[in-house]
Amino acid sequence: MGNKVRAAAYGRVSTEKDDQANSLKSQRKYFSDYISQHEDWELTGIYYDEGISGTQTAKRKGFNQMIQDAMAGRIDLILTKEVSRFARNTVDTLSFVRKLKAKGVRVIFTIDNIDTMDGDGELRLSIMATLAQDESRKTSERVKWGQKRRMEQGVVFGRDLLGYTVKQGRMFVNEEEAEIVRSIFHKYTNEQKGTHIIARELQEEGIQPNRGTMWSNTMILKVLKNEKYAGDLCQKKTITPDYLSHRKKKNEGEEEMVYLKNHHTPIIDRVLWERTQKELERRSLSYHKASQCSRYWCSGMVKCGECGAGFVVRTKKRRDGSIYRAWRCYHHANYGKRKEVGEGAEYGCDNTAVSDLALRTCVHYAVKQVDFDWDAVETEILWRIKNLRQADTYAEDTAVIEKKIEEIQTKKKKCVDLALEGILSADELTEQKEWYDGQKERLERKLLRARKEEETEKKRRSCFERYVGAVDKILHFNVEEESLYRELVDEIIVYPGQIVCVWLKYIPFGIQMRIHSCGRRDRYQTEILESVLVGK
Repeated sequence: MGNKVRAAAYGRVSTEKDDQANSLKSQRKYFSDYISQHEDWELTGIYYDEGISGTQTAKRKGFNQMIQDAMAGRIDLILTKEVSRFARNTVDTLSFVRKLKAKGVRVIFTIDNIDTMDGDGELRLSIMATLAQDESRKTSERVKWGQKRRMEQGVVFGRDLLGYTVKQGRMFVNEEEAEIVRSIFHKYTNEQKGTHIIARELQEEGIQPNRGTMWSNTMILKVLKNEKYAGDLCQKKTITPDYLSHRKKKNEGEEEMVYLKNHHTPIIDRVLWERTQKELERRSLSYHKASQCSRYWCSGMVKCGECGAGFVVRTKKRRDGSIYRAWRCYHHANYGKRKEVGEGAEYGCDNTAVSDLALRTCVHYAVKQVDFDWDAVETEILWRIKNLRQADTYAEDTAVIEKKIEEIQTKKKKCVDLALEGILSADELTEQKEWYDGQKERLERKLLRARKEEETEKKRRSCFERYVGAVDKILHFNVEEESLYRELVDEIIVYPGQIVCVWLKYIPFGIQMRIHSCGRRDRYQTEILESVLVGK
């Protein structure tokens, strides 16, 4: 007899260690007994995942390893008890089975009595996979319903947070951490300190957040806005709309939240809590009024070459009414120079600030450097635009497809009329409808792709045309407008030692400059000492 069939087995087991051990033992025995009935089979191993949902395969390491080994030619046959053990997502089930079948790998579902190599294997598998998926949907709905009922009864779903420990669905005050929470509220509301300053002070005091290594203004705001510190409990702030993907999203009214007032021991008294919320609202309104026109030409474009953080702008109004703007690394602005906080952790940044005028000078210089081969660049971009104009053909394609879909709809109606007249039998009507439905589905997919392609190409064309216009204005008319810079600049990286690298859109290289700035007010100027082209 030749080589034996290399059979692998797959299952999902409990996360509990004792249950896991028992489950693995029982599964090994089950599959060993099953294989022993076939003399030409041998068990090469059992792949398993611990308590992970079968509706998604991305996080199933055991499953993915098995598929990888099978595709590498190390497995001839895969055994699993039920379709629901293999996957509860119909698309995943059929996709992987077809992939394995193409490789010559057979899959047998022992309890469901399905063999993918049988003639009707895929049909029966499709039915069972659909049933398994629907069962997952029902299970998900039951779990959601049960969780909401428990939430309404006051059971806490979630993990520990600063100031509280969550045990068996109840919240208990952690006094050591509670003092930090009280300090944050006091600093913000009573001492009128900003969130950035509070974050820096906590960091300098050596107080570590319960998650992450550094305090930030975002973390401070989350503390100040969390109703739990006033003794209230709001749950279902996030939801899982798709039981297949299990992706969470912010609940924006799709589902009713569960809010319980005076649910647990508060850390912050109600008076201070309400004062804080009013103060948050006041500062938010002031910020929005001040920032309506504070979106500067390079906002979000400037990055620190030392730590990778973004640069933030600082604006000063001089006595004579003139405005001075400088850009600083976020970590330096909020935490000062780089400091070590023990166990290898550090915060802050040593990078220096750079004036807004210096950045403008660098961008203008970088654009001018493109001029050395502008004709070639312009030709290339215009050629791309010319090609992109072919996107207009997509409009024609979509029109043709839409017409074909209408024709199919008309033909379907005619079939119904013929059936009513007795010309077509019920079976013939069903067969015709299924065929037309298949054609319609195929055309609708094609239409969707064509529309997406059309939209994408139109956006690209518009972007290219704006870019050409901006470059042309700067090169030929020496215009320095913020709107033009936003069209041209992709990224600006500032390194220590007054080194700035400007990356322009659609240009495959960056212009790195060493600069020197001097002078004050009207006499302020930036000199480009040297420059070099760099690649990514």
